[in-house]
Amino acid sequence: IGVSAPNVLDGEDVARMAKDAIVFALANPDPEVDPAIARQTAAVVATGRSDFPNQINNVLVFPGVFRGLLDAASRTVNTEMMLAAARALAEVVLDDEVNPNYIIPSVFNEKVAGAVAGAVRNAAKAADPAVTAATTV
Repeated sequence: IGVSAPNVLDGEDVARMAKDAIVFALANPDPEVDPAIARQTAAVVATGRSDFPNQINNVLVFPGVFRGLLDAASRTVNTEMMLAAARALAEVVLDDEVNPNYIIPSVFNEKVAGAVAGAVRNAAKAADPAVTAATTV
């Protein structure tokens, strides 16, 4: 449920969700439900806040997306490029690292920007094979 308003759910609401619920409480600075309370019954909780595990923040993809677009000299952004960025972001977390507190890499993970940039660059080239790639930095 994406409601983007603070404190609209409580622990009882989360407890009534399906077994092993996944809660993305992304409203900032006050999420839809207190993450500490949601963690009592949800299998995975992610927020937009840096003081809880699984911070979902656009800073994870923007540097890499822009680098990839620049490297490909792309003048457009399409769904395939954004999906490539999402897949690259997911692949940074290795299977043996995934756990309820680590479903998405940290904003400080040095692998993220390069992985996302490469994926976006390749998707941009695939979308327009005539694009001449700039030098990769």
